[in-house]
Amino acid sequence: MSNEPPPPPPDDDPFAKRPPQGSPPPSSGSPYDSAPPPPPPPNDSYGGGGPYGGADPLAGMPPLAEPGRRILARLIDFLIISIPLYLISLPFGGAVDVTDNGNEDFGNAVGNAYSGHQLVWSLIALVLYVGYDTYFTHKDGRTPGKRLLKMRVAMLNDGSVPDTSSSLMRAVVLWVPALLCCPCLWWLINIVLMFTDKPYRQGLQDKAGKTVVVSAG
Repeated sequence: MSNEPPPPPPDDDPFAKRPPQGSPPPSSGSPYDSAPPPPPPPNDSYGGGGPYGGADPLAGMPPLAEPGRRILARLIDFLIISIPLYLISLPFGGAVDVTDNGNEDFGNAVGNAYSGHQLVWSLIALVLYVGYDTYFTHKDGRTPGKRLLKMRVAMLNDGSVPDTSSSLMRAVVLWVPALLCCPCLWWLINIVLMFTDKPYRQGLQDKAGKTVVVSAG
């Protein structure tokens, strides 16, 4: 029986070349050998990152308000103005002509809706809606509807309360087409944008005023 030691394993033995478990990979000494740290996770509250790949201007701010709450808040604000305005207009013939002679088609009815005193009341309503939105947005970013549902309007760049010019621009873009031109189409566009616009859920009025709507305590 021979007492010679066993021969060394062949060079192609995979077990002989496997490093011990938990040991770091061999380094050549180059500073580029180590893997870079993983990037920080995106901020899911705002869709992650700025619109052009930069830092998110809303970092550290409350999350964006849910579209459903925004629609409900807008409806509350609409009723706050519309109901008193309609009641005041009744002694003067009403802000909306609901008479029907049975012979008018839809096109004539739409045309008559903006003739005579109905046009006057539409302009009065426009001034009231724009003034209402501008005043409360500039005051603290919250109309009564937004305050009730715990939301506020904030400037996109720093989260501050909108100044007078941004508040006015936002109100004009929101209400002028809605009251004088194409109400159904205008509301539809804004509702769709609240759900689909990335990353800040901005309606057309938000884009014009450079604002966003965020949750507020």
